[in-house]
Amino acid sequence: MTVMQQRGGLAVTRPAVLCGMMMALAPGLVAQTAARAIITPAKTPSQTVASSPQAGGQTDASTYRIGPQDHLQITVWQEPSLSGTFPVRPDGMISLVLLGDVPAAGLTPMDLAHDITLKLKKYIQDPVVSVVVTAVDSQRVYLVGEVQHGGPIQLTPGMTPLQAIASAGGLTPYTNGKHIYILRGPQGHQQKIPFNYKSALKGDNRQNVPLLSGDTIVVP
Repeated sequence: MTVMQQRGGLAVTRPAVLCGMMMALAPGLVAQTAARAIITPAKTPSQTVASSPQAGGQTDASTYRIGPQDHLQITVWQEPSLSGTFPVRPDGMISLVLLGDVPAAGLTPMDLAHDITLKLKKYIQDPVVSVVVTAVDSQRVYLVGEVQHGGPIQLTPGMTPLQAIASAGGLTPYTNGKHIYILRGPQGHQQKIPFNYKSALKGDNRQNVPLLSGDTIVVP
């Protein structure tokens, strides 16, 4: 209903006044609508993640075997008190909150993540665990004898005796390099593998013996 009001000979309708007031308020209403936050549920991880480092990249987490003195980054999703960096002890174990000692040496990062996941199900609903090898300190070979810097060196994938000797600073002047050998295997049952340094320098592919962790290169 339109109500007329006479003021000074002018007729003013109340709906017109109300319409003007609504138009003045409209920007505020629009601003309030635009300021409303839209919240969407966060996505959760759906699978276990595991990996390990390698010089220049990542190794396959399904094949790398964890060893004593390796360092592991273990993350339990949304459980910071259970996550952290853990060294693998000489006995091959790691110590975790809730679980105590857990075997790690000899397992792949993927296998260890799976084992931890199963053990945590007693305490946490649907745990999601990741295992990353942050430091590979168990993979070493040893050089003794006539090399510039004897002792342990870090083993990289595919390392050959020639590369290992180069990492040790090379041979001393007191050896000709023809009678070098590699000791491999457990004490008392070691295999002796001959290596000719000079032939390797000439490109003899037979000297490219891939080293294994624990090998000892003897330079007489």
